[in-house]
Amino acid sequence: MLKKSVLFVFSLALTFAVFLYDIPAASAFPPGTPSKSTAQSQLNSLTVKSEGSMTGYSRDKFPHWISQGDGCDTRQLVLKRDGDYYSGNCPVTSGKWYSYYDGITVYSPSEIDIDHIVPLAEAWRSGASGWTTEKRQSFANDLNGPQLIAVTASVNRSKGDQDPSTWQPPRSGSHCAYAKMWVNTKYRWGLHVQSAEKSALQSMLNACSY
Repeated sequence: MLKKSVLFVFSLALTFAVFLYDIPAASAFPPGTPSKSTAQSQLNSLTVKSEGSMTGYSRDKFPHWISQGDGCDTRQLVLKRDGDYYSGNCPVTSGKWYSYYDGITVYSPSEIDIDHIVPLAEAWRSGASGWTTEKRQSFANDLNGPQLIAVTASVNRSKGDQDPSTWQPPRSGSHCAYAKMWVNTKYRWGLHVQSAEKSALQSMLNACSY
């Protein structure tokens, strides 16, 4: 009885913390999202320079969604990873997804886009234009860090290829994690940031409580 009471109290405390501090559920954003202090260190180390040209850019130069084995491609794996639950196995046919950017819950995979935290065009302007196609493919299908996330199609398309200086998720409670995911992705892939982008990321990190 005592054990059940302790678990109940812990559950209430966790629920309160999520509500009060907007701590996301484990499935709300991708694995590998760093702590505030780590993201700050990574942001400090990024090279600041003007964005490059879009000359020569094509999404075809970032092949996706590639096969991940067992009949699954990258999109299907992210749908399964980010879903609260799902039915079907490559393709996923239904389920429940919480879109962290806008706080909307949807039940059909047709309403979900897999967002590249750092858009492909933004990566091109930030250094990926000089990569091999093989490296751009790895970037576009990166499951090892917080570069891919399931969100509503509408919010993903409102973002387009913008960086945080001109677009941030409409749900303010998501800004902290979004900044940390963005910084970590650029850091791991050796991409640079422009001055306005870095300033926006710094403001978002300053608001982080975790």
